[in-house]
Amino acid sequence: IPEGEGRTFQVGQTLVAVFLKNGEYFAINDTCPHMGASLGEGFLEGDQVICPWHAWRFCIKDGLWMDNPKSKTKNETYPVRVVGNEIQVQVP
Repeated sequence: IPEGEGRTFQVGQTLVAVFLKNGEYFAINDTCPHMGASLGEGFLEGDQVICPWHAWRFCIKDGLWMDNPKSKTKNETYPVRVVGNEIQVQVP
């Protein structure tokens, strides 16, 4: 995954978007809750991924919907670790 970009992977039954930001990996549910677009195809701006369809913004660290943070709407995030050359994501 190139720095500042994301990719989508299937982990079990879950599609996960994994992003590399400043040398650290972050994982978030790939499906935008608005209309189902792939967040892995979105654009990183700071700590936010911008949905490629309708520009909804989510924090890659905690999944918070940044367009209306008071709503406390979140997209699920997952723990990530790197073991050797593998990026491992823990999904429930």
